[in-house]
Amino acid sequence: MAAQPGIPCRGIRLYGYGDNHNRYNRYRRQQPQQIWQTRGFWYTAGVAGTGGAVYYQMHLEDSPTGRRRFINVSPAQEEQTGHQAYREVLSQYRWQLEPRGTPTDRYVRRVAERIIAVTGMNEDWEVHVIRSSEKNAFVLPGGKIFVFSGILPVAANEDGLATILAHEIAHQYARHSAEKLSQASLLQIVYVIASLFVDPNVLQLGQAMSSLLLELPNSRQCEQEADQLGLYFMSMACYDPKQAVGLWQRMKAAEQVSPPQFLNTHPSTDSRIDSIRSWLPQAETKREAANCPNPDITRAFFGQPWTRTAAVSKD
Repeated sequence: MAAQPGIPCRGIRLYGYGDNHNRYNRYRRQQPQQIWQTRGFWYTAGVAGTGGAVYYQMHLEDSPTGRRRFINVSPAQEEQTGHQAYREVLSQYRWQLEPRGTPTDRYVRRVAERIIAVTGMNEDWEVHVIRSSEKNAFVLPGGKIFVFSGILPVAANEDGLATILAHEIAHQYARHSAEKLSQASLLQIVYVIASLFVDPNVLQLGQAMSSLLLELPNSRQCEQEADQLGLYFMSMACYDPKQAVGLWQRMKAAEQVSPPQFLNTHPSTDSRIDSIRSWLPQAETKREAANCPNPDITRAFFGQPWTRTAAVSKD
């Protein structure tokens, strides 16, 4: 419009896209930069990743069956963890422990000692029987074995009990507890790094996941390894490895009625029976190499069904 005399011309300022865009850019410049967007983050991540890969490779080792695995827990650390767990279990079942020297106690300890002798391990072994209908058995780091009396009728005889005990002793022999502790510590490191660079809440999730990992059953690979080693150990101790198949068949039958807690930590019964049958030729070879007598002869004495009376007669 035309300017009037004496009145300064005031143009009309139109706020358009250009002004809003500039204000948006100023707003963006004021925002803090995320740490993962910085060059230093990627330098640090690269160094940490390389160091972690080297550390992981340095702690890889072969299991007794040749399986590659990560272990960064020393035997001393593993044993210390086992001592703490041992005290807790003794406290939990202190009123249910089978007294030393009873027929059942001597029966279970005799089978365990016979198997331990062929492994060459020098741990401070302890064997306890817990009076309970629970069908279960487990071993703690450091060689602390617990057998629930409810599993003895399923074991049925010394060969069956040897199958169970040899499996648990094999877990200790193969250091499966140390393997699980190592996996948990590795996960914890990953979550700590993630909490520092991504989200602090990830650390709490990591701690929960690590605890869950420690409480979860052993992996299928560890269980299969314990089955295989256990079968060889019982064979070297002059037990009949073919009886292991019968033990797991009885476990399967018991599973139909009331699933044994022992099976909650193991692969399917059918698959393990198939695996055991495939290992029988090697187990028989190891039994022959140990100069064991004919299994039919040993079973006539050791293989009778388990009862408290039978346990007394064997002592």
